[in-house]
Amino acid sequence: MKAKLGMSPIAWWNDDLAELSDDVSLEECLRQSRSAGFTGMEMGRRFPNDPAIMLPILKAADVTLCGGWFSGTLVDEEMAANKDRIQPMIDLFKAVDAPCIVYGEVGRSIQGDRSKPLATKPKLTGDEMKAYARRLTEFGEWCAEQGMPLSYHHHMAAVVETEPELDAFMRHSGEGIPLLLDAGHLAFAGGDVLRAIDNHHKRISHVHVKDVRMGVIEKLDRTKQSFLDAVALGAFTVPGDGSLDFGAIVQRFADHGYEGWFVVEAEQDPKKNPPLKMAQVGHKELMRVMTSAGYTVETQGFPNA
Repeated sequence: MKAKLGMSPIAWWNDDLAELSDDVSLEECLRQSRSAGFTGMEMGRRFPNDPAIMLPILKAADVTLCGGWFSGTLVDEEMAANKDRIQPMIDLFKAVDAPCIVYGEVGRSIQGDRSKPLATKPKLTGDEMKAYARRLTEFGEWCAEQGMPLSYHHHMAAVVETEPELDAFMRHSGEGIPLLLDAGHLAFAGGDVLRAIDNHHKRISHVHVKDVRMGVIEKLDRTKQSFLDAVALGAFTVPGDGSLDFGAIVQRFADHGYEGWFVVEAEQDPKKNPPLKMAQVGHKELMRVMTSAGYTVETQGFPNA
C-alpha cells in the first residue's frame, strides 16, 4: 500500500488568527516542510493563483500541491453562486495536478468568529441535513465532471461537527461527495475516530492527521470560549506531540486499504511551536506508524515528467 505525506501551511500562517502566523515566505515554508520529509503542501493564502507562477515555485521546492480549502456556502447559498466561486480554483488545481479540493462549509459556521462560544454552533434539523447532503452530492458530482473532485471536511463549529452529524450527512449524501476524515476535529467533537473510519472508509478520499491536546480541550468552557480561543490555547498539534494514538488510526486506514494523502494540519503558535521543528516531529511519528502499518511512503515530490 502506498501513502503520501503532506502538510498544511497553517502551521506557518493562520488565516483566522494573524497572531499565530510566522513571517516567512511561501518559498521558505515549502523549503522547511520538504526538508522535514513532506512531499506535498496544501494551498494557503500566500500561494499564487496563476499556475504559470505556482508551478515553478513548486518545482524548485520539489513539492506537489496536495489539496486546498474552499469555503463553501451550500447550506444557505445557491448552487450557482458556489459554482461561480469554485470554478477558478478548479481550473488552477487541474493545471497543477492537485488531487482534490477540500470543501469546508462556512455557511452558518462560527469557526472564524471569536465572539461565538463553541456551544452556539449551528445545528441542522433532520430535514435540513437531508436537503444539505443532497445539495453537496450534486455539487460534488458537478465538480468531478469539471475534472476536479471534492473531499468534504467535517469541522468544529460548523453544521457537520459531531460524529452523529457526520453519520447523518454520510447517510443522506452519495458517492458523489467523498469524505475528508480529520482525526483532530472528530476527537475534539467527542467522536470515535476508529469507529468513523470503520463506518465511512468507502468514501474517504483524503485524510488530515491532526493531533489534539485533550488536556486543553477538556478545560474549555464551551459556553464562553470559541473555536479560535481553543486554537490559540493550543488545542491542536502534530502527530507525536498530542493525545491521539496515530499507530491505531493509521493501522485502521491500512486495514481498509486506504491509499493516498495523509496531511498534517496543525494550527498553533509558531513562536511556542516552531513549524520546522513540529514538521520534523510529525514526519518522524508518521513514518514510524506508517511503516508499522505496512505502508510504503512515496518520497518523490514534484513529478519528474
